[in-house]
Amino acid sequence: MVLWVFGYGSLIWKPGFDFDEKILGFIKGYKRTFNLACIDHRGTPQHPARTCTLESEDEDICWGIAYCVKGGLEKEREAMQYLERRECEYDQKISVDFYRDGNSLEPAVTDVLVFVSTPDPVGNKYYLGPAALEDMAKQIATASGPNGYNRDYLFSMEKALSNISHEDDSIIVLADEVRKVLSRSTEKKVTGSDIPLKSHTPVVHISALPEGTVAVST
Repeated sequence: MVLWVFGYGSLIWKPGFDFDEKILGFIKGYKRTFNLACIDHRGTPQHPARTCTLESEDEDICWGIAYCVKGGLEKEREAMQYLERRECEYDQKISVDFYRDGNSLEPAVTDVLVFVSTPDPVGNKYYLGPAALEDMAKQIATASGPNGYNRDYLFSMEKALSNISHEDDSIIVLADEVRKVLSRSTEKKVTGSDIPLKSHTPVVHISALPEGTVAVST
């Protein structure tokens, strides 16, 4: 048996498991969204990060990397155990067709495994749902967890997609908005515009001296 796994988020630049082959390509009918909460890697339960999941969109395609794990059931089991720990906030595993660049009609691989999240904020506690761009950017700019800052996850994804020459416009727009949030935050720290100014100079009360009196300073 052979296991194929499609990476569309951090698996693109950091697979973390032993694989035998990887192929650049895309799947049909899905788009990336930053609608999934992460409370153990790039965020906390009190301040969840926003990470990537896939949501159905008939006319869209999603570029990424398909990884092949060969070598028997034990090797596949080890890869799956690692992936299920890492992708624990995704509540679904689905199978999709995977296409290579230049051939959008015939799948290069079928039954490729993908981890996704049910887009239901009631039934799925990790699904945050969409939000205004500025609100998402503020959340991503400030969230952090044991694995680092949420914003670094976003910037790494932006760079990884650029490296495979298949940028995602929605990722670029979100990353640019996060940079604006960080820039405004830096400006506030430099100018102190959000900190009330206080004088630490003691107040000295001076009374008028009688005419002809000389004041001496020692």
